[in-house]
Amino acid sequence: MKLPDNDYQILQLKDEFYSAYNEIKYKEILKKQGRAYNCLLFQTHYDYFICIPYRTEISHKSAYHFRKSVRSRKHKSGLDYSKIIIVSDGNYMGNKDAVIDKDEFKETVEFFEKIKMEALKYVEDYVHHITGNKKLHPKEFERKYRYSTLRYFHKELGIRSC
Repeated sequence: MKLPDNDYQILQLKDEFYSAYNEIKYKEILKKQGRAYNCLLFQTHYDYFICIPYRTEISHKSAYHFRKSVRSRKHKSGLDYSKIIIVSDGNYMGNKDAVIDKDEFKETVEFFEKIKMEALKYVEDYVHHITGNKKLHPKEFERKYRYSTLRYFHKELGIRSC
């Protein structure tokens, strides 16, 4: 899959993804009442894409919290890094743009580089901790990654099973 020149796309993952990563075995992957979440997808310098879901309510710090949208004034909306999906199979990605809040789209575009850097750091800190290259304090790791979806993507992240 080739992304547009702006380096990102807002879309939904296909049903094939949710069939492969069913909610029984992969309970931290977000799926709500039979519908997929809209997500910000961008390519990394690794061999995979990062897909960050848009959420209405995020109560933790591992996220980009919107500040400028009408919805963010009523809710704690944002992009949830703890629910990042790692996609290496282009067949899992939808082929049409998802529709999101106009103000949140503008803020996503304005702060895309910041969001991308924070998401990459979130993923890389996880990989460094799991591989033993740079261990986080156990309480910090638990706080940041307890409900993280990254545990399901060790193969894509190049983490060998112990």
